Amino acid sequence: MNTSVALPGPHDIFRRALPNGIVVLIRENWDSKSVVISGWVEAGSLFDPPEQEGLASFVAEMLLRGTGQRDFQAIHEWLESCGASLDFSAGRHSVGFAGRSLAEDLPGLVSLLAEALRQPTFPLEQVERLRGQIVTALKIHEQDTEYVASRLFREILYRDGHPYSRPIDGKVETVSGFSREQLVDFYQKHYGPRRMAVVIVGAVQAEAAFRLVEDYLGDWENPTQPEPLALPPVPLLAAIERREAVLPGKSQADIVLGVSGPARLAADWVAANLANHILGVFGMYGRIGARVREQLGMAYYSYSRLDGGLGPGPWHVVAGVSPANVEQAVNVIRGELRRITDEPVTEEELENSKSNYIGRLPLQLESNEGVAGALLNIERYQLGLDYLLRYADEIRAVTAEDVLAAARHYLNPDAFALAIAGPDRSAATG
Repeated sequence: MNTSVALPGPHDIFRRALPNGIVVLIRENWDSKSVVISGWVEAGSLFDPPEQEGLASFVAEMLLRGTGQRDFQAIHEWLESCGASLDFSAGRHSVGFAGRSLAEDLPGLVSLLAEALRQPTFPLEQVERLRGQIVTALKIHEQDTEYVASRLFREILYRDGHPYSRPIDGKVETVSGFSREQLVDFYQKHYGPRRMAVVIVGAVQAEAAFRLVEDYLGDWENPTQPEPLALPPVPLLAAIERREAVLPGKSQADIVLGVSGPARLAADWVAANLANHILGVFGMYGRIGARVREQLGMAYYSYSRLDGGLGPGPWHVVAGVSPANVEQAVNVIRGELRRITDEPVTEEELENSKSNYIGRLPLQLESNEGVAGALLNIERYQLGLDYLLRYADEIRAVTAEDVLAAARHYLNPDAFALAIAGPDRSAATG
């Protein structure tokens, strides 16, 4: 059965760039009475000044805590009265937003979005309340073995001040020191319409949706908004570089092991994704899950993940194990890295992974949120409005040799970053 006609494409994705730099994408869906709106502003953690980790995230979380028209209570009373939602969160490159409402309430939702983006007031009472919430969350994170191991892993992998090494949510000492003036200064410099994207999907006529965005955001300007930051290169590791954090009183150790992987637009991105799917995702977490968890019973969980985006995200394996099993688990994971870089995957493994990738796309696109997410990716990576129509063919075209070449390009069982967080194992390891 040909399902391509049901997939979003140039025939039903409407795209328009406003004069101030905002790109708007619309897809009508009259089978749903709701509408979702999502997008980004280029103001992520890459722009955190030195020794101010977490500033971009703090600013993003303040946007809905007071605007020029409404205070915190009025904002959330309106959202609750409509059964609507709107959230902001900082990533590495951008601050994302996501909202949902009934179609009839979309004008109010776009109005609130514009207020939050253009007129946040940063009330001091809310600054202090949010600071307390973030600091509490960070202190809890600092007792979480997986969080600590992941932070250490990034510090090893992305060295020499690379912005990918910094925690998006910051540290207790940096968040504790932010002044309201620093929040306002960051906002005034970095928030603006250039390279911003807005996606609307649902029961709304495309032209009406374009007019809404243009009415509320079309005259927004910020001449101080900086150009995109150029990412420094990520040096390859020549050996295993290891760090371990001791968290007293813990009964579990977490392992994060990996390398710098491909960016989303790398030529071997699709092949690397299929390699990762076979390595530590498919079924019960792929080969790694089958070996480390199911066969040997050494891990509570064990999987691999590939996080490529605008820059080279990590390709890493995560495992939660008994402290007594750390060294053995690392060796078994290295064995699976060696196997996937030494020999082609089987045709059965490859076909199963291809079928999974192709089959889950229509399921993702059944919801307005799924379509909006797909359209955002298309715009962010300039994939073309026909990308979803080409998607299955691109997956089918990957061969076992392509998967092997991608795995060999990035993975090295003898050179990787290794971070371990858990109880003191010195007595057990000698």
